[in-house]
Amino acid sequence: MAVKEELRKLGLHFILVDLGEVEIMENITPEQKQQLKIALFNSGLELMDDKRAVLIERIKNAVIELVHHSDEVIKINFSDFLSERLNHDYTYLANLFSEIQGTTIEQFVILHKIERIKELIIYDELNITEIAWKMNYSSVAHLSNQFKKVTGLTPSHYKQLKSKLRSPIEDVGNSNDLNGVNGK
Repeated sequence: MAVKEELRKLGLHFILVDLGEVEIMENITPEQKQQLKIALFNSGLELMDDKRAVLIERIKNAVIELVHHSDEVIKINFSDFLSERLNHDYTYLANLFSEIQGTTIEQFVILHKIERIKELIIYDELNITEIAWKMNYSSVAHLSNQFKKVTGLTPSHYKQLKSKLRSPIEDVGNSNDLNGVNGK
């Protein structure tokens, strides 16, 4: 909403304002671009115009959308999904992501899947078998092994914890995310 408001103030008409992406009808002048950059910064947002950084954000947003904001069972290959969604070869996306982020797309996906699994465990609406199926794990053992590798806990031990610490979605896969790495 903040982005839409700033665009309106500058008299710019937009076709699309989506998570991390804006499509504007007009050609934007350098002065308008600078005004938008300042206004967004004052709202706690950032205008990204580096094409590589924008593509990284689009990768992150696509993963987050699929893992966290979809109630569908994840029965899709992430590399195919990202290639199709972003119109780029997966090898290019993977190399760019690793170079800029210092981690692989696969590891980023795993961290987000584990965070989503924590959420599903806390909700206590699905058992671990149903969670494994929903998150497209080949077995409960595979989910459990990956969960323990990332958090240091088994899913059942995590479920028993009194204070179930989770990370904000925007911090998962970033260097300041300690919960997803060592279970603290």
